[in-house]
This record gives sequence, structure tokens and C-alpha cells, in this order.
Amino acid sequence: MIGSSWPGGRHRDGRPYSLVHRRVWDGPARAEAESLNQEWAGWTVLYSLGTRRFYGLCSWPSPQPVIVSDTTSEGLERRMREAETLLTLRMPTAEGRRPAGRRRSRSVGRAA
Repeated sequence: MIGSSWPGGRHRDGRPYSLVHRRVWDGPARAEAESLNQEWAGWTVLYSLGTRRFYGLCSWPSPQPVIVSDTTSEGLERRMREAETLLTLRMPTAEGRRPAGRRRSRSVGRAA
């Protein structure tokens, strides 16, 4: 409304500073995420206030980023365990790897 002024509030110019109660959103869930972060050394565990979900990000080298999520901390632990098991099963063994070194290249159109 043009010409009318807002009656006031604690943020109005000239008002003295006042303390405001600070609220910690989802405190227990954030504490659970912090304890999971301490327990699982190979993972970074976060809690999202926006989606209200727990996220686990693997912090070891893997062929692609591994991110799992769940609505509960117990569900996240189960998903992290499953992801570790799947990644362990998919890793090549020492016998299945190619020897390190230069790959042989084909010479196309070259006379020997």
C-alpha cells in the first residue's frame, strides 16, 4: 500500500536490539546423521532439512559417485551396507586385470 506505513516490529529502524529464540530444526535427526558420520569411516553422512532425508556419500575411490539416501538412519545404514557389498562384488580381482603398461596399437596401412 503506497503511503501507508507498517505499524512496526522488532526490525524497524530505531528499535533496540532484541534477542530472538533460535530454533534448531530437526535436532535429533541431525544428531543421528553426525553419529553415523563418526561410525562409518568410509562415508560422509548428511541430513537434508529440505527433503528430510539422510544421505550417504562414499569417500573412497570408485568408478562412479555413490550416493544413497533414505528417510531413516536405519534405512540409510542398510543401503550403505548394500552399496559396499555391491561395489566389493564388482571390483576386479588381481587375476582379472590387464597387466599395466602400454597397450599394443595396431598399425593400419603400414608395411612391415
